[in-house]
Amino acid sequence: MNDDDRRLIADCLKGRTDAFGELVRRYQDRLYNSVARLLDSSEDAQDIVQEAFIHAYQSLHSFKGDSEFFTWLYRIAFNAAISLKRRRKVTFSLDQRRDGDAGSQGQGHGLDPADDAEDNRPGFALERSEQEAKLQAALNRLSAEHRTVMVLKDIDGCSYEVIADVMGIPVGTVRSRLHRARSELRDILSAQEERER
Repeated sequence: MNDDDRRLIADCLKGRTDAFGELVRRYQDRLYNSVARLLDSSEDAQDIVQEAFIHAYQSLHSFKGDSEFFTWLYRIAFNAAISLKRRRKVTFSLDQRRDGDAGSQGQGHGLDPADDAEDNRPGFALERSEQEAKLQAALNRLSAEHRTVMVLKDIDGCSYEVIADVMGIPVGTVRSRLHRARSELRDILSAQEERER
């Protein structure tokens, strides 16, 4: 664990709540972006991130420091997100999903185009938005475990070891799930392209 996080955690355990506020400021955006990709709902992502920080604050005394604080926080948030997805899977019918209860939210994840010539051409923002929507729709079709691995590795750039720690599974399982998830995503995107022709 980095020394700055260690100091903030120690200060918080001594009763200085502003130290935990600094941890929240440091990690909330990164955590939110990952959870929003997993859930495809900005509202649900905000709730899960808030829940994760509350849980982390209440359980801070049990944090051993044998992993990064952010890894521990990720694990809390992703477990809560996967639980929410499983609960929703049971309660929402496919018809409700098609009507827009899930999937219509979360299309803007705060990704602005870079400021170079290609990105400024007419229609670029619309094309990019359409591509992101297609990718998110394809991600939504993956299982929670496969989507989590892909978000952590391919979007957040986490190492296999961090992903294994977050998900509580062996590194070999991470590699296997990632391989299957990428293959499944490729098939879904190919099928989408075929339908659009």
